[in-house]
Amino acid sequence: MSRSFELSIDVSEPYDFNKQSLSKIQQNPWVKNQWPLVYFIQNEAIAEAYVGESTNAYSRISNHLANRVKASVFNKISIIGSDKFNKSATLDIESSLIQYIAAEGTYKLQNGNAGLVNHNYYQQDLYKDLFKEIWKRLIDKKVVSKSLKEIENSELFKYSPYKSLNEDQYHSVLEILSGLTQNDNNSIFVRGSAGTGKTVVATYLLKLLATNILNTDVEEFNDDELREVNYIRNFQLKYPNAKIGLVVAMTSLRESLQQVFKQVPSLKSSMVISPSDTFKSKEKYDLLIIDEAHRLRQYKNISWMGAFRQNNQKLGLGDSGNELDWIMANSRNQIFFYDEAQSVKPSDISGLHFTKLLADQRTIKLQLHSQMRVQGGENYIKFIDDLLNVNREDQTVYHSTNYELLYFDSLADLYRELGKKEQHYELCRMVAGYSWPWQSKNDKNAIDIEIENLSFQWNQTDKDWVNSPNAFKEIGCIHTTQGYDLNYTGVIFGKEIDYNPVTDKIEIDPKQYFDINGKKGVTSPEDLKSYIINIYKTILYRGIKGSFVYACNPNLAVYLKKHIPLFERVSALRIIPFNQVKPYVNAVPLVDITAAAGNFSDLQIHSDFEWVELPFHITPQTDYFVCKVVGESMNKQIPNGSYCLFRQDAGGSRNGKIVLVQSTSIQDSEFGSGYTVKEYHSEKVVTDGGWQHSAINLSPLSDDLSYETIKLAGDELIDFKVVGVFERVLA
Repeated sequence: MSRSFELSIDVSEPYDFNKQSLSKIQQNPWVKNQWPLVYFIQNEAIAEAYVGESTNAYSRISNHLANRVKASVFNKISIIGSDKFNKSATLDIESSLIQYIAAEGTYKLQNGNAGLVNHNYYQQDLYKDLFKEIWKRLIDKKVVSKSLKEIENSELFKYSPYKSLNEDQYHSVLEILSGLTQNDNNSIFVRGSAGTGKTVVATYLLKLLATNILNTDVEEFNDDELREVNYIRNFQLKYPNAKIGLVVAMTSLRESLQQVFKQVPSLKSSMVISPSDTFKSKEKYDLLIIDEAHRLRQYKNISWMGAFRQNNQKLGLGDSGNELDWIMANSRNQIFFYDEAQSVKPSDISGLHFTKLLADQRTIKLQLHSQMRVQGGENYIKFIDDLLNVNREDQTVYHSTNYELLYFDSLADLYRELGKKEQHYELCRMVAGYSWPWQSKNDKNAIDIEIENLSFQWNQTDKDWVNSPNAFKEIGCIHTTQGYDLNYTGVIFGKEIDYNPVTDKIEIDPKQYFDINGKKGVTSPEDLKSYIINIYKTILYRGIKGSFVYACNPNLAVYLKKHIPLFERVSALRIIPFNQVKPYVNAVPLVDITAAAGNFSDLQIHSDFEWVELPFHITPQTDYFVCKVVGESMNKQIPNGSYCLFRQDAGGSRNGKIVLVQSTSIQDSEFGSGYTVKEYHSEKVVTDGGWQHSAINLSPLSDDLSYETIKLAGDELIDFKVVGVFERVLA
């Protein structure tokens, strides 16, 4: 964007909001010339505000002053103008201001959310940048305080009923509203894959229907927006003081939405309920909106079977009753948001339970298509679905200019790169399949997951884990991430899922799957496979900007790398000019293994080596040196081509450690004659004089099973020497 475009923004000093100030407001150049503009009415003392736009601001502001509620509540108004504004731009900026101010928290907005639609128009991207400049001006004037990034990462923004809908979502809203006013009892069934905005549409609808439509300004609404308002009015006439609830089966998501509803005018946290809560009302709900309807439960593999049975008995149902039955019995109208592909455990009711509902001709059936979460769009969603069902027709590696999908051979690399994204964007988390026991649930000091010398616990809270303080140091499971948005997701495919190159199919090992309630009672291997594949699809759909992938099983890793771009590390080591080297103060030696020729015997002779700077958090020590490890024989711990930090061997036990060894008996194709890097294991025999080595085994740690252990015994041990002990991968 050009600088002149930025400088054209004008945010006025606040005018008094009363009839006496109308003449001053009329002299504002944007108002005077009837230019499209945006305005902000506020009362700082009570922290309430209203955002609007108009091409005839004087008339519009006069109407606001004639409104007793607005005239009594507000006392200041600011005009936001630009010579670049047009009607489409002001509608867009008004919509954005409503979204961000509502989520920022300084003010509660009196705006309704009717008509919040994202329309495409010429140079829309430029106006998005212009909005960023407007927001900076509002921060400078202390109207707001939080940055756009802070707001975008907040739950109130992600689940806000003030979110602008796309055309697909908005037309679905109009059809839903039309349906609610047609018959006495309505069931509406809305399908949508992950990221199509089901929760956004659900909260948008609830806010619409709970807002007093008489306070809505409709002077400049278009035909669709007037239809929307009329539908709401008809619904409110049909159900005065309507009892409406948002049903969310998942505890964590339900509690997050309750917190959001506390902060939105006309909404209450008590509106967000569990399926069981529908029994608490003395009268039927006029409308229940069911988010994530695929997670409604049946009488199977749940921890509260007694209470579940009691609810069934209230309706005269046996154990075959389920939460869908409760909702149908306890409400007059229902809106279901559903995606069968996100059913992840046997307690989720089967799609078959919706058959009767879908077969009813009175049931309104809708489909959300547009991808709203993942920036890779519908192509990415289809790619993941085809990939995990081994159904890709296009065998080329995935590529997108909008989405960062990468496969990592090293979890350490993945974690490091995810950390960089966390510093820049926040809300970047590692998530894994349920392939490790949850030991830390009972022992808070226990380690649950160990991969490549990295140790993690499972998520230590099941309430809003993605926003918890230690989330980046933990690994989340499906049950604490489903329904949430992340900026980047690190996805670990566990040991329970693999690929068979002979059958060209994904295979599941139930013994390596530790979600007890996720597999108990599942007798069909294909059913269990379906649940587990749905888990990985669901967590791969969490990342807005990108997904980083790692697989524990070698065959699956090979399969994924055929379709997902491979992460390539850029060396972060800086070679220091020799005249600037301060040995073991600002640098350590870099040694070429393949050309060492005995150089390891005296690493203090620094003129023989290049010297490199260590990362800032590692202090050089006199026994440190760096060398490059090539090949795949240690790729579980050391990616091919890594520069690694070693410590010169000082004796003592080396069992289980990774070592750099020297011996004329070693023939390693990757390092040349005489050297290798392997995991050390020794066999000892006790003699009258103490003990001695009988054999030394140097084991590979590789996904490639063709690498074999090097075994040294007898005379081969005479010139054997451990040169260094591996400390860490540097780059």
